[in-house]
Amino acid sequence: MKNSSIKVLILFSWASLLSCSNMKMAFNLNEIERSRELENATIYIAETPKTITSSFCERSTGNKHDFYSEGDYWWPDEKNPNGPYIRKDGLTNPANFTEHREALIHFSQLSGVLASAYVLTKDKKYAQKLAEHLKAWFVNEETKMNPNLLYAQAIKGVATGRGIGIIDTVHLVEVTKAIQAIQDSSALSTSEYNLIIQWFTNYLNWITTHEYGIAERDNGNNHSVCWTMQVAAFANLIGDENTMVFCRNFYKNTLLPNQMEKDGSFPLELKRTKPYGYSLFNLDAMTSICQLLSTKKDNLFTYTTSDGKNIELGIKFMFPFIENKSLWKYQHDVMYWDEWPVRQSNLLFGGLVFKNKKYIELWKSLNANYTTPEIVRNMPVRNPILWVLK
Repeated sequence: MKNSSIKVLILFSWASLLSCSNMKMAFNLNEIERSRELENATIYIAETPKTITSSFCERSTGNKHDFYSEGDYWWPDEKNPNGPYIRKDGLTNPANFTEHREALIHFSQLSGVLASAYVLTKDKKYAQKLAEHLKAWFVNEETKMNPNLLYAQAIKGVATGRGIGIIDTVHLVEVTKAIQAIQDSSALSTSEYNLIIQWFTNYLNWITTHEYGIAERDNGNNHSVCWTMQVAAFANLIGDENTMVFCRNFYKNTLLPNQMEKDGSFPLELKRTKPYGYSLFNLDAMTSICQLLSTKKDNLFTYTTSDGKNIELGIKFMFPFIENKSLWKYQHDVMYWDEWPVRQSNLLFGGLVFKNKKYIELWKSLNANYTTPEIVRNMPVRNPILWVLK
């Protein structure tokens, strides 16, 4: 997956342009988001950078620059307290180390907000503050994160890291959109910008060639979808057109046909102990892939498999359950059932592309200020302004 050019290409997709055009016909996204984004920006602009080097877990086999997390659903074995952890699907162990994940999520949140505030106002103070955080994470030798996830989703007594840990960096997707949004601000010097691009080039190479990355790509459920979304976003940022072509084909030939049922549902997510939340998460991630990668000649939103599967079918399946959760005919989630749904991006992207006012109105009616950590970490799109830029 070779970088096609050392010159950074910022490629906002045809789908994004179409969405922006449709948006003007129906509503003004910038005005809807303005008060929320600027209010949050007043909080984030006062913060100093904090990266993963601010905390360390003694159970990690890496160093202070290595991202470390632990498998959510793994617990001590009551029959063997000092032995390997055992799995309890859907039930999060509150004693797990989460500081690095929390730091990355917070970085993603502030990046999206500060970049959105810059887009809305063109006030360089927002871009300059964001640049401080970007340099801390990707440039400064003392505080930057290593471009790999060798120690993510570790399990005590079982594994020092796993491929499925790559889902933890789904929060870097919106960081790439933030970087693109402030490129015209001159908040980053050319050398700083190039070092950030090099970091993402190195990380993209790692997740597409390392055995953990290959395992995550081939996992088969939302992990494969989130791998593709990340790879697409990172390739978009660094201008790697060949990798974007790979991701388009992977979506059309593997993700969509293998994960979606003919009714638009995702059977692998419905089998989980949190089927509602996972179905929303997977659908949001898939529509985000379509938003990232669609072009005028290759529109993933309208792409349909030979047996009739397409992303619109997925949105149609979930829409009535988002509109009225009491209609959900499957098992209720074992945790966080009451917190879903929120402003699911599949409704926004689908509503804009398919010119469906019901989707747009439902999206507008849902909570945009969710704070429950479980919900936040399962929302890859929190600042939609960045996704529909011209």
